[in-house]
Amino acid sequence: MAGSSVPRSDTELVTRVRELRPLIRSHAARAEQQGRVASEVIEALTGAGVYRMNVPRRYGGYQTPLRTQIDALSEISAACGSAGYLALIQAGSSFIAALFPDEAQDEIFTGPDVRIGGTLIPSSKAVPVDGGYTVSGKSPFATGCRDADWHLLTALADTGEGPPEMLWLAIPMTDLEVLDDWNVSGLAGSGSNSVVARNVHVPAHRVLPVQPLLADVFPSERNRADPFFRMPVLLLFCAWTAASALGLGRAALAEFGERIHQRGITYTYYEHQHEAPVTHLQFAEASMKVSAAGLLAAELVRLIESRTAGGEPYPTEERARIRAQCGYLARLCKEAADLIGSASGASSLHREVPIQRIVRDLNALNLHSYVNPAANLELYGRVLSGLDPGTPFL
Repeated sequence: MAGSSVPRSDTELVTRVRELRPLIRSHAARAEQQGRVASEVIEALTGAGVYRMNVPRRYGGYQTPLRTQIDALSEISAACGSAGYLALIQAGSSFIAALFPDEAQDEIFTGPDVRIGGTLIPSSKAVPVDGGYTVSGKSPFATGCRDADWHLLTALADTGEGPPEMLWLAIPMTDLEVLDDWNVSGLAGSGSNSVVARNVHVPAHRVLPVQPLLADVFPSERNRADPFFRMPVLLLFCAWTAASALGLGRAALAEFGERIHQRGITYTYYEHQHEAPVTHLQFAEASMKVSAAGLLAAELVRLIESRTAGGEPYPTEERARIRAQCGYLARLCKEAADLIGSASGASSLHREVPIQRIVRDLNALNLHSYVNPAANLELYGRVLSGLDPGTPFL
């Protein structure tokens, strides 16, 4: 890793990331073909300090303000959707790791540039044993697992009474098997393979119960009083994925702005696409959609930061609204990219033209179960109608 050359603070972090965009973009097609982000890109992101954004300061991390994180992640996504998604998952997983018992953190954060992955789908089973749990099962969508040091795996443990308990378990990647099963059409370079645990022993101090966490209760003694780590992690995921959508949406606009000066509209009198009124309408509408998405993202980030700064609780309606805003802005960016994609002509189908990849990446992001616009709007509508949200994942 490039730890020794990493700047000592997150000052100018966004500028450092922005300067990496040509490098990241140059490897985007390769990432898609190989199903994982190129090592050169990961090392460059490490060197810029991206993986330190949510690492506790006592381990050399930055605890970067959320607004700065969103700006940095959107810059990465604008260059490559897969690299941006990988960065948000691994940087976000560091935040979750900082909520584990302090003994576990001492094991995980052996350096501030440690890369941590995680999954939220509890498809594995944890069996209580003396001193901890034994875990077995396959966990899909383990983003960046081939380039991670640790994985936060979710599993269900039988409590003997009532429903099983959902746990997050910190496991070294050396204890997990990575399956070669990642072959998808969107965010293809994110390397979200499945990981398999086969009777892996996890000591009790490397376990984080999910249910108390949803109520903002976690076991870390040293981070419990730090306002930075009082931000609800699921609301943070809304903010991080908003950065991904915005970066991709803005990239689509930038690509379109270049292409319309380089091509005409076949079978028409327009030798230059930028002169056609239909292009003006398409460009303006797509731009308004991305701008509206940016305003929604800024609002949800402002709300998260202000609540945390004031030490105030997050009412259920606000939590539901943030999820709805996350989904809605992702939809707006997808609609903008779809509009631009349909206006870009058959030549844009070539793999080397980024617009077709941006369209597929935004479609994939909108399919994520926590981002899905329809599901999140229904959840918010239930709360607005005076009903229970129907899920504890807020």
